[in-house]
Amino acid sequence: MNVYDFDGTIFSSDCSIGFCIWCMNRHPKLWLTFFPKAIKNLILKKKGKMPEYLMQRTFFSYLTLIDDFDKQIERYWDKNEKKIAPWYLAQKRSDDLIISASPTCIIEPIARRLGVNFMATEYDREYGVLLNNLMYAKEKARYIFDHGFPAIENFYSDSLADTPLALCAEKAHLVTNKASTVTDWPDLDGETMSKVKGKIDTGWNIHLEE
Repeated sequence: MNVYDFDGTIFSSDCSIGFCIWCMNRHPKLWLTFFPKAIKNLILKKKGKMPEYLMQRTFFSYLTLIDDFDKQIERYWDKNEKKIAPWYLAQKRSDDLIISASPTCIIEPIARRLGVNFMATEYDREYGVLLNNLMYAKEKARYIFDHGFPAIENFYSDSLADTPLALCAEKAHLVTNKASTVTDWPDLDGETMSKVKGKIDTGWNIHLEE
């Protein structure tokens, strides 16, 4: 089984942010009712005053404000499915597992189109709450262990925050340049591991380019 992160790994951008902008452009009132709060929370996160899960939960709240969600999500993927990386499509297998911090309601339609398995953050669009932990960093590895998946042959991600899951795979690959370049996962010396641990514990994303 091969396991893939989604945003920035096999998809060239962040689908949660992309779909948010898509919805705001089609429901302009969201620029006034949602966007200012989202920016404020992002600033708080950057300053270390808001943890990742809380920032993501409040960001996902735009999903509760879309009354034509089912129509918009399919239209979004109609336009953006082309952003799936060609290298991934060339090696895609039916037993692939996509595992993503983006909400299930956004990931499920594209996983269905690709014909692969997926796991994503479970977010209740009616009540605006996370139904489980944010599928981020250590939670990805915990999910694999808890559900008794077969051995991971290859793992792909654009973020070193996914090191816990990378260490579970026979082979791990780092994806850079907007899902276009695949290299071996970097060797993790003591200094790098300390940096990675700090990023994971504080809920910050970390990319090789940093």
